[in-house]
Amino acid sequence: MAPVDIATARDTAAHWVMGEVRRHEDYRGAYFTGSTVALAPDAALPVGTDVDLVVVTGRPVAGPKLGKFEHRGALLEVTYLSWEQLRSAPSVLADYHLAAGLSRDTVIDDPTGDLRELQAQVARSFADEAWVRRRCENVRRRIETSLTSFDTTAPWHDQVTGWLFPTGVTTHLLLVAALRNPTVRLRYLRAREVLDEYGLAERYPGLLRLTGCQDLTAERVDQHVDALARTFDEAAACARTPFLFSSDITAAARPIAVDACHELARRGDHREAGFWITATFARCHKILATDAPHRERALRPAFAELLADLGITSTGDLLTRAQETVAALPLVWRTAEEIIAANPGITRG
Repeated sequence: MAPVDIATARDTAAHWVMGEVRRHEDYRGAYFTGSTVALAPDAALPVGTDVDLVVVTGRPVAGPKLGKFEHRGALLEVTYLSWEQLRSAPSVLADYHLAAGLSRDTVIDDPTGDLRELQAQVARSFADEAWVRRRCENVRRRIETSLTSFDTTAPWHDQVTGWLFPTGVTTHLLLVAALRNPTVRLRYLRAREVLDEYGLAERYPGLLRLTGCQDLTAERVDQHVDALARTFDEAAACARTPFLFSSDITAAARPIAVDACHELARRGDHREAGFWITATFARCHKILATDAPHRERALRPAFAELLADLGITSTGDLLTRAQETVAALPLVWRTAEEIIAANPGITRG
């Protein structure tokens, strides 16, 4: 895809909304969310970045999410939410993902007026200290619940995913405290920036160590991305069974999964790329194990090499890491408290 600026990408997303979903009977509105919201209209859409938007419907949408796809030269990622999921401002303000998405006016279309009214209510209270703390508690519970209910009987790639994602949510605790978008792929880079900003940079290595990425070199990460590219291409080509993340493993999504990881490594943010490389590897192996088991077995050594570099070779290693993350939560929580106390954007009292 040719480079586009943010304004053009947003116009493209709005064109898709108005042409493809607005006519549906259950349609209630749409809004932008995600990392592009904070970018200036004339800024270039970064490599490996899609335009996230939420389509609000009157009833829950059955089946897998629409996910990532190309439309008129831009990569869009669409999530459907029912109005019931956004049922009130307090319920949104307590949910750290929903609150971030509605914290500013990014409404694309609002035929009933309800969405904009909800957004205004969320924006008014988003920075209130009580709600920030409530959302931080929401993050902490997700980490603890996921890591203390780890499924040791799941297939290996699912075990890795079951450990990796809640471990990575530790970054969201800091981002929520800083009133930042709890991004997915770049969570470690953004958390590092927050810690630097608040004079807490010495806490970052410990956060990174929970994933095992602290000792990765740029050269080694580049090698792992090359191996991921081969696995990714095979998984994308053979994928038949739908999964929640299926649209992330397609030719259209390759710039995010592969090219953007190469770019991170080559500019010195190689350790920050480790999270998404590992997540994408595990997702590819889930697809391959289901739709091409013989190829999954053949490609397994490259995944094992990456995990070995992270210090993971067994379920026991994952359990140990999960326990280490739970044990580290008091310090991560204390760091979030320090950020909240120093954050000038938070409304007190």
